[in-house]
Amino acid sequence: MATDKGDEMTLERTLWETAESMRAKGNQEASEYKHVVLGLVFLKYVSDKFSERRQELTQELMNEGIDEDQIPSFLEDRDEYSGKNVFWIPDGARWEQLQAKAKLPGIGQAIDEAMRLIERDNPTLMGVLPRNYGREDLKDEMLGELIDLIGSIGFGADSDHGADDILGRVYEYFLGMFAGAEKGKDGGEFYTPRSVVNLLVEMLQPFSGRVYDPCCGSGGMFVQSARFVEAHGGSRDALSIYGQEKAASTWRLAKMNLALRGIEADLGPRDAETFTEDQHPDLRADFIIANPPFNLKGYWSAVLEDDPRWAYGTPNDSNANYAWIQHFLYHLAPSGSAGFVMANGALSSKAKTDGTIRQALVEADLVDCIVALPDKLFFNTGIPACLWFLSKNRHGNGHRDRHGEVLFIDARNMGEMITRAQRQLTEANIERIASTYNTWRSREQHGEYEDVAGFSRAASRGEIVANGYVLTPGRYVGVVKAEADDEPIDEKIARLKSELYAEFERGRELEAEIRTRLEALQ
Repeated sequence: MATDKGDEMTLERTLWETAESMRAKGNQEASEYKHVVLGLVFLKYVSDKFSERRQELTQELMNEGIDEDQIPSFLEDRDEYSGKNVFWIPDGARWEQLQAKAKLPGIGQAIDEAMRLIERDNPTLMGVLPRNYGREDLKDEMLGELIDLIGSIGFGADSDHGADDILGRVYEYFLGMFAGAEKGKDGGEFYTPRSVVNLLVEMLQPFSGRVYDPCCGSGGMFVQSARFVEAHGGSRDALSIYGQEKAASTWRLAKMNLALRGIEADLGPRDAETFTEDQHPDLRADFIIANPPFNLKGYWSAVLEDDPRWAYGTPNDSNANYAWIQHFLYHLAPSGSAGFVMANGALSSKAKTDGTIRQALVEADLVDCIVALPDKLFFNTGIPACLWFLSKNRHGNGHRDRHGEVLFIDARNMGEMITRAQRQLTEANIERIASTYNTWRSREQHGEYEDVAGFSRAASRGEIVANGYVLTPGRYVGVVKAEADDEPIDEKIARLKSELYAEFERGRELEAEIRTRLEALQ
């Protein structure tokens, strides 16, 4: 396995390029092929973890002096695996058995059977794993090559970088690349770029409590929340995870993604549409982190007309932006906070009821912070986006009283291009934005907040009213002051003329040199 970051990326890229080649051979869309690849990555991971625990248990039994003849019976005790958060992999479903059949006819059916056996013996995975490897359009040769490739990745604790790290990299790389490959086909709905997720989590700081994402995609918000808690010395058990996802395949993907990391979550009993089939109607969350579909159309149903969620006005029936915002607020606990991605249009739209609802949110003192993001962050859309932060308790509760004030941050000039079409926020960008917000909302021990022209400004409600309740950060943060220029205008003109004439002279000298050389060639 790789031993440095450059090599790690080579591994991921190799996996992607091989998968793309195989996809082309099979004439399949990325939207379908991602489940083929990621299902096998999952299978390899859980099988490696099972084998690792089996070896560990064997050593423990030998150290206890258990006779070798008795050890096999102890190895079949499933509690010895579940107690270590390891899935039981039954005989017939283990990776080495599949690898032995990789070049044989019927490998697709063998994979389906392995998935069935694992679901049977692990109730939490029931109905989650993909089981369509035996179909005609998936050629045995292609599956065999893919099994051999994924079989080269070690996910055990003795691998170079630890199982969770390797798995997380491969899993997230594939999710991101598949989202990019599906640009224009809503492929990015199940995946939010990692730098955006990191920023949301660093700003919200979900140390403990109930975390909810009603459009959770592949579960990336939950994974990063758990990482945040552990990075700050806490236990991810302090988080209770709740989510919902409308697409059946993506709901299963989220269940797999969380299961891989041992994160327990209630994603509802099945996939379901959030507005008409709310899977957690009584939930009041401490934190809501989400990236709902931008400007969603066709969501409205007659049953939503008098819904109790519309406390600030019945939302626009042809654009769900303010339906999402009110859904978030409805599910917030009395002291809860929400951070979510939203299309820029929601900051100023007056279509139908958008403007009146936005005004009601400002007057209710719910809007805490707005962050304008740079372009090209998202895989499946070029629409400019922003982050909203709402809070139901802005009068203290461990933070500074922010009553009647909204923090605006303009980060449109941040980020670095990682491809010609894709940008990401850097760690320094994330640190600057998050620390600005947390300094502003926190008490004195975090430092004193100061406005920065062109970047951040704490605006009063009166200013927002004067701007017609438009929440676009650029209206409030101002511009960076130009450096003072003390050079007298007549001296500046004389200097610039002199510099220009010098360039003309250098041009004539260059032309003469070129003519001389050309004549020498004749």
